[in-house]
Amino acid sequence: GHLLCILGGLSRAHADPVGTAGELKTGRSRGLLQLHSTHLTTQLNNDSTWVQHIEARRQACSDLALRFWDWTVLRRTQPQVRIIPAETGNARVPVGLSCHIWGFYPPEVTVIWLHNGDIVEPDDYNPISAIPNGDCTYQMQVSLLVAPVAGDTYTCSVQHVSLQEPLLEDWSPGLMPEVTILVAVATVLMVLGLGLFLTGVYRFRARPPAPGYTPLPGDNYPAGNGVPICIGEG
Repeated sequence: GHLLCILGGLSRAHADPVGTAGELKTGRSRGLLQLHSTHLTTQLNNDSTWVQHIEARRQACSDLALRFWDWTVLRRTQPQVRIIPAETGNARVPVGLSCHIWGFYPPEVTVIWLHNGDIVEPDDYNPISAIPNGDCTYQMQVSLLVAPVAGDTYTCSVQHVSLQEPLLEDWSPGLMPEVTILVAVATVLMVLGLGLFLTGVYRFRARPPAPGYTPLPGDNYPAGNGVPICIGEG
């Protein structure tokens, strides 16, 4: 006899006189094996300890099946998205945008590109199928070659069963590298100039009075006017 343990349930022992390969064909051998297997099956099924052990294993197997069902089939993990730009060296399409999506489950996901709110034709980009991570989640990458101009916005839209609405990640072109360098240099020069100016003002105000000059006590101007009184000639 043998036991059948399938995920979700167990069966009691039962006689199998033919065998898994069906190699015992003669009537005499089959009858002898039938006798021994039937006797063994009867003893096992009448043993209360054995039956309780089998029932406990069946229940454990059933609980394990439910736990794995909830953890795998019914599990939902939301994806994360990031767009990474890179120079292509191609004057016609100088920028390559890679939309990285990771940490999601189940593996079915839909990714589309938008240009200023309009859907980009799928022929312009080739999505890579989701590949598994080491933590029972998945990742994928969708790349798009673009020639951006000022004011453009490219959006990676991700649709997944764990999301109530599409997850959107935007990217817009920044300053050209040459312009970025000029802005950085101008900023440094401005900071240095401002520092020199403030240093000069501080030193001018903190310098001691000239020799032979003694400031009079009180205000330099009559109270209430705030301006010097000029007395005309004649």
